[in-house]
Amino acid sequence: MPTRGVVYVHSTPLAVCSHVEWAIARVLAAPVNLEWTAQPVDPGARRAECGWTGRPGTGAELAAALRQWPMIRFEVTEEPSPGADGERFMHVPGRGLFRATVGAAGDIQLGEDRLRSILATARAPEAIAHALDKALGTAWDAELEPYRYAGDGAPVTLLTRVG
Repeated sequence: MPTRGVVYVHSTPLAVCSHVEWAIARVLAAPVNLEWTAQPVDPGARRAECGWTGRPGTGAELAAALRQWPMIRFEVTEEPSPGADGERFMHVPGRGLFRATVGAAGDIQLGEDRLRSILATARAPEAIAHALDKALGTAWDAELEPYRYAGDGAPVTLLTRVG
């Protein structure tokens, strides 16, 4: 059963744009030609986004392919599908890659074992708050938010995984 998602390249140097397209094309086994626009938050950088369809797990493959360039700010989402949870990946230079399970509404889901671990290891209320912020990717969200806002109204390309 296919699923779908979106790749948001929030910020990349102009010289890396073609490499990003090639990486996405390798994962989707289809040619990719994104519509790049200026990223006002990062002068000289470019941004693009594309919707994709493919088998479950394609989002993880796309994130792994894009993280080869540590200077790129990106997000990859994958919607839940029958038998598979949805996922969200965020990458910020210097912070690395964040991965989370997401529900049908797009909210990050923390499993029972993860919550129990946070509660068992936290020594104070502040430590619980810090651990929950980390588990929810709050720092990645905070760093990406200005880039997301700058992309409102930008063109979107739709792609389909061939294989």
